[in-house]
Amino acid sequence: MKEYTFTSESVSEGHPDKVCDLISDNIVDLFLSKDPDSRVAAETMVTTNKVVISGEVNGPDVFKEVSIEDLVRNTIKKIGYDQKGFNWKTVLIENNLHQQSKDIAVGVDKKNEKEQGAGDQGIMFGYACEETEELMPAPIYYSHLILESLANARHNGEEKLLLPDSKSQVSLDYKNGIPYKASAIVVSTQHDPSLKQKDVKEIIRPYVVNSLPEGWMCDEKNFFVNPTGRFVIGGPVGDCGLTGRKIIVDTYGGAAPHGGGAFSGKDPSKVDRSGAYAARYLAKNIVAAKLAEKCTIQLSYAIGIAKPISIYINTHGSATIKGNEISNKISKIMDLSPYGIKKKLSLNRPIYGKTAAYGHFGRKPGNKGEFSWEKTDLIESLKSIF
Repeated sequence: MKEYTFTSESVSEGHPDKVCDLISDNIVDLFLSKDPDSRVAAETMVTTNKVVISGEVNGPDVFKEVSIEDLVRNTIKKIGYDQKGFNWKTVLIENNLHQQSKDIAVGVDKKNEKEQGAGDQGIMFGYACEETEELMPAPIYYSHLILESLANARHNGEEKLLLPDSKSQVSLDYKNGIPYKASAIVVSTQHDPSLKQKDVKEIIRPYVVNSLPEGWMCDEKNFFVNPTGRFVIGGPVGDCGLTGRKIIVDTYGGAAPHGGGAFSGKDPSKVDRSGAYAARYLAKNIVAAKLAEKCTIQLSYAIGIAKPISIYINTHGSATIKGNEISNKISKIMDLSPYGIKKKLSLNRPIYGKTAAYGHFGRKPGNKGEFSWEKTDLIESLKSIF
């Protein structure tokens, strides 16, 4: 299609599912901060006045030093929940974490670290395109920016009447595959009961306009803020939340395939997470090296087996080099075993709390190793073999 409209959504750190992702990733970070070889698969559920944690771990007894209650309460406090029905001081916390299955551990924890197998079978996808400077699909990228700017304003005290739970949705018009304007914007944000609908819309407006490229704002009739007219009851009081339920928000907003595995709550031995990061890293570098305008990569793994079972690369007709030519040579650039990925991207560090909200991709690499998979340091290596 030469002309079309594509839509993606994002959710804030205060969305019930994201509260769960943050708690689960903070558990991962706690374990990795004490032992970088810890194994963690933490799942969280939140509802009115309650947090339930379950899953499997294999590592030091971290809760001797930091109680699970303190970790959960501090996470909820940082998000900003002190409302009736979900308050960081009074919420009930149930911890059901237990030791990892030996049948799973045996395939991962081999004596020779380089032979460590994947923690499970599965398929992972990576994607990059030239729609934004960060080489991300534009609809999901701007959806994230809108909510992150609102959260920053709430945290720094500029917007004290906005509350943690919010969602955004950006519909962009495309011509010849290039986005050029928003056709519709939807933002729903929890707010103080003193605010009226028109007040909320005017508070939100500048954050939306300033998040989009100049001139991209949609027509007023297609700018929807709290379409039901009121959003006071929100967060875990309004909806139950679960870890790993926003996998499209976490990745490419539906603009690329998804293997189905969630990221949050998992240590990097789980290829659901590390494999997806590696696939994004390679796809982004291929596009950054101008080998393609758009690139999709699929990796597949089997439990206990170190090397990928298959590598698929599609450049969508946007390159003179065929995808199968790239896939045949990509192993010269990067070791795609779990060990190789962890080593190359330095994933055995407590870097995951920041990934839980506003997307795992399209973010700026941090000085403590966060978002290492967003670096474009493979450009020269890629150019040298093609």
